[in-house]
Amino acid sequence: MLTELRIENFAIIEKLKLNFERGLVIFTGETGAGKSIIIDAMETVLGGRAEATQVRSGAAYALVEAVFRIPNESREEICALLEQENLLEDHEFITLAREIRPGGRNLARINGRTVSVALQRELGEYLVDVHGQSEHLSLLRVSQHIHLLDRYGMIQPSIQLKEPLEDYQKTYRQWAKLDQELAKLRAAERDAARRQDILSFQIKEIEAAHLKPGEEENLLAERNRLANAEALASLTQEAIAALDEGNLQTPSAIDILGQVSETLHKLSRLDESQHKIAESINGAFESLNDLVRELRHYQENIEFNPGRLDQVEERLNLISSLKKKYGDSISQVLEFCEKARQELETIMHASESIAELELKEQSLRKHLLEVGEELSQKRHAAALSLSQAIEAELDNLNMPSARFEVSFERESDENGLETSDGNRIAFYPHGLERVEFLIAPNPGEGFKPLAKIASGGETSRLMLALKNVLAQADVIPTLIFDEIDQGIGGRVGTTVGQKLWKLSRKHQVLCITHLPQLAAFGEQHFHVEKQVQNERTITMVRLLEGEERLIELAQMLGRLSEGTLQSAAELVQIVHRETAKP
Repeated sequence: MLTELRIENFAIIEKLKLNFERGLVIFTGETGAGKSIIIDAMETVLGGRAEATQVRSGAAYALVEAVFRIPNESREEICALLEQENLLEDHEFITLAREIRPGGRNLARINGRTVSVALQRELGEYLVDVHGQSEHLSLLRVSQHIHLLDRYGMIQPSIQLKEPLEDYQKTYRQWAKLDQELAKLRAAERDAARRQDILSFQIKEIEAAHLKPGEEENLLAERNRLANAEALASLTQEAIAALDEGNLQTPSAIDILGQVSETLHKLSRLDESQHKIAESINGAFESLNDLVRELRHYQENIEFNPGRLDQVEERLNLISSLKKKYGDSISQVLEFCEKARQELETIMHASESIAELELKEQSLRKHLLEVGEELSQKRHAAALSLSQAIEAELDNLNMPSARFEVSFERESDENGLETSDGNRIAFYPHGLERVEFLIAPNPGEGFKPLAKIASGGETSRLMLALKNVLAQADVIPTLIFDEIDQGIGGRVGTTVGQKLWKLSRKHQVLCITHLPQLAAFGEQHFHVEKQVQNERTITMVRLLEGEERLIELAQMLGRLSEGTLQSAAELVQIVHRETAKP
């Protein structure tokens, strides 16, 4: 639900901050006071159109910021969307903001982070439905009609639509996955001969090389030794000579260490405290002898072999050639070879696999048709019930001649499901037909698409009728109704107020109205008015309570007097009685 709305420099609103509660929220005020501007600001922050003309004259920017409590019913979807974009900061609240500059540049933000307007709009559709002369009207999105019908059908115990819908959707997902596999196999089969030759050559070339993991590193080390054999032998001999091949003029390191050892042992015999030092020299002497032995062994294995060097170079060149074709390392080349074997195996058995999958696909198509027909029957039953319920609601809303109908349209498709009469029909992720809501608001006009014929007031009343019928199934937490009282009088206004109040038990409802009979049902009542300050017109909004609210209702009834005050008090009493009913 919407908990807070902050508006700055938007049209004639200089600065405004509103805090909202659950239930029915009413906005009243004179025409032109700025009530619809508040709705415009809401639509903007929900991802609607932002224009430079919305910036208050002389201001550097306009800002609209709205804070929402994330609804439990769609928390999982909203949080998943936020997490996907790295925007999730709080699982309880979310903040949407829109900043507009006079030059036309505007920024959309979610939780303080700049995002695309498309993402803001997508998120806004989970949070608010605006009903009136609005592009944000959910009922104008024909793609949503089938989902609204299904949600209605699922809450009707006599229809039992949920099971066939879930069965159909599950089967469709299985079919779609199988269809993708078949498409790949058929494409592979068409290109099989050429691809089979290529894969066979690649596998043979790699296998002939008998590559081993780590081989290249060993070969590079061996090449280094072979190429530098003379220098290695010379340096090794020099080290051995210094360690163990001294003479009278230049004793070796071992000779010198032997002299040190003899001297220290003499020292230890004279001073036993130095015995450990004498013993330590023995360890050093042994380590030096071990080092000489290792060097002599290394020297003996230094190979002067130009032929072997050529072999190593040739092997490295082969590995380099294979890496250029198949991967950046021997492991990647071997991995490529394994994938090629698998692909070749698939191609060689493609015909068998295709035949097997085609049988499975035929079975899935048959089940799709069966469960799709059952689902269609359930939807037609739901559509009849929905039409009757909505028409009853419209009758109470002063549209007694209005008729509502759900259109079901099937399309031919040569690749579709084959029916018993031999025709083929298209099928979709949600069923065998497309669904659209139609309305005939006046006698003799015939049914037309809902989005194309409804005026602002009619649309609001239609949506109120729909929302009341679908209240339990609708998961959008906040509903905004603008101009819902257009063309209706006080008696119907009371009925509309009752329905809005009833709807607000399941949703937060914000409503702009000029009818006191409707306004009296509000649980929060805001008064919107224009004032002139410092020769500038601004919109002010004030929360009305107690006596102030009674005076506002009286002024909506007529000139303020004892009579209108008494009538306003009676209205409030009527509302208390109506809303106290179980």
